[in-house]
Amino acid sequence: MDQSANPPHSIRQATRAPSETVAFALMVAILLIAPFFTYPLFLMQVMCFALFACAFNLLIGYVGLLSFGHALYFGWASYLAAYSAKAWGFTPELAILTGTATAAVCGVVAGSLAIRRQGIYFAMVTLALAQMMYFFALQAKFTGGEDGIQAVPRGHLFGLIDLRNEAAMYVVVLMIFLAGFLFIYRVVHSPFGEVLKAIRENEPRAISLGYKTDRYKLIAFVLSATLAGAAGATKAIVLQLASLTDVNWPMSGEVVLMTLVGGLGTIFGPVVGAFVIQFMQYKLAVVGEWVLVIQGVIFVACVLLFRRGIIGEIANWRRIRL
Repeated sequence: MDQSANPPHSIRQATRAPSETVAFALMVAILLIAPFFTYPLFLMQVMCFALFACAFNLLIGYVGLLSFGHALYFGWASYLAAYSAKAWGFTPELAILTGTATAAVCGVVAGSLAIRRQGIYFAMVTLALAQMMYFFALQAKFTGGEDGIQAVPRGHLFGLIDLRNEAAMYVVVLMIFLAGFLFIYRVVHSPFGEVLKAIRENEPRAISLGYKTDRYKLIAFVLSATLAGAAGATKAIVLQLASLTDVNWPMSGEVVLMTLVGGLGTIFGPVVGAFVIQFMQYKLAVVGEWVLVIQGVIFVACVLLFRRGIIGEIANWRRIRL
């Protein structure tokens, strides 16, 4: 049998590593020069959503768990970061940590309940919990209801760096995004990540090998929620706003769309997907609510025409050529 058409796994890994390094260097270079060509505030927002999408992809792309409630962690981290910065006078780093910790706690509680179910039941549990917290946010006084928490001060990072300066704020957001991205990359390519992929492919077999799959799924769920919280908390400081939009169910749907458009189960896919969706919303803001219809058309097109997403299709094309 000729094995040239199907290279060994070790060879595919060896060819993949340099390409991922080049792609990462290219991504960093683009993010460094992009502020000279477009609005830094828009780019910071894109990076926040890119981290959010990467966090979501960690759960669905590498564990196979579809969460319809990730807005819970993104939104509530945004609220707590904004409130702690405005009402308690926290410095930006403490405000972001507060929001991230809030998301982690919510992830532990929600994950402990949700992982007891599988498939559509898991998705429905996450959606129900997210909607329950949405209505709580709508009624709670400290969230500001429909007005949200506005005029959130950016403050001084570590009491030294004035984040009212756009360049300083941009560098901070870039560092947070890259740290989160590299952390996810390390998790995915670690022995822990290999177990997650095994659970995704065949959970009964992973159980038969002695792995406590519920424990692995819970850890992955909490990691995903925590990173989503870091994205939401950072966004609240960047945009100086936390609103119901961050915690409502369309936000959960939007992160699903970002991941699918970019490439489910790929490292760089969610980043590309976040940029595409945010750029589209930015350019199509003039059409108002019709942008949701356009997003729906894109979602259907992705499912029907290129299910692997942008990066997934590129990776598949390279794999065929190799």
